[in-house]
Formats: sequence, structure tokens, C-alpha cells
Amino acid sequence: MTRFALRSVAILALCTSLVACSRGGSTPQPNMPQEMLDEQRTRENESSVWDLFSNRQNANNAVAVNKYLWNASLEVLNFLPIQSIDPFTGVIVTGYGTPPGGGRSYRATINVTDPALDARSLKVSLQGSGGGAVAPDTVRAVEDAILTRARQLRMADGRL
Repeated sequence: MTRFALRSVAILALCTSLVACSRGGSTPQPNMPQEMLDEQRTRENESSVWDLFSNRQNANNAVAVNKYLWNASLEVLNFLPIQSIDPFTGVIVTGYGTPPGGGRSYRATINVTDPALDARSLKVSLQGSGGGAVAPDTVRAVEDAILTRARQLRMADGRL
């Protein structure tokens, strides 16, 4: 047997085994005992290998980031150049920049972790120039400024 034939047989066997692993959608019978109905529902809710290839997520619910915290973070830290930004995971990474009236440059990583307008939804990490640590009071002041601006944006939005 040639290598091509062996590969074809192996691929066919792999595809057949994957199809065998997929769940079957059987309909419940009217006289089925409750135990069997529960077991069937459990099997229908389990995932299979084919779920990797399906996109069942609603596009309207894909972003789980508070828009007020997101926009407030960008506004408060607008003096920092943005290196990377991902609104789907809520991560903003900036480069080094000097705040207005300041002498030391900073870089920030902001993570908005929840759709709620809450202090627990915001994680700010600051790094000073040269990799130096930043005082916790400075980080807290930046977080407070972002939270205050987010509340202002929400109130201005008028959807309270």
C-alpha cells in the first residue's frame, strides 16, 4: 500500500471516529421514564468536538466590558500613547508618556473585567520609567479619576 493510501485510510478513520463522537438529536418518547428524559437532556446539553467550529455566541453580547469605564480610561490617560487595545477582553496597554505638569514618565495597563460600573471591574497597573515601581497612592488616584469620569459619562448619557 502506498503512503498516500495509508494517509487516506487514516484520515477516513479519524473523520469516522469524530462523527461517532458527535451527539445525536433524538426526540423524547411520550412514554419514556423521567430518568431517561433527564439523561437525554443532560446529553443534549453536553458539548462535542463540533462545538469548536460553531459560533453560537450572540454578537450583541460578545463585548463584556463597561463602556463608561472603557471610555473614561481612554480619556483620563489620553497623554499616554496606546500600544495595544482590545475592547473584547477589556485590555488597554499604553506606552510611556509624561502626564501634564509631571516630570516622570509612566506606562499603564488597564483591564476592564466586567460590564458593571463598579470599582471591582477596573484594574490599573502603572509602571514608572526604567521599570520602577509606582506608589500605590498614585495607582489609586488614577483609578479614582477613571471611576469619577465614568460616572460623569454615565450621567451625561441620560440612561439612568
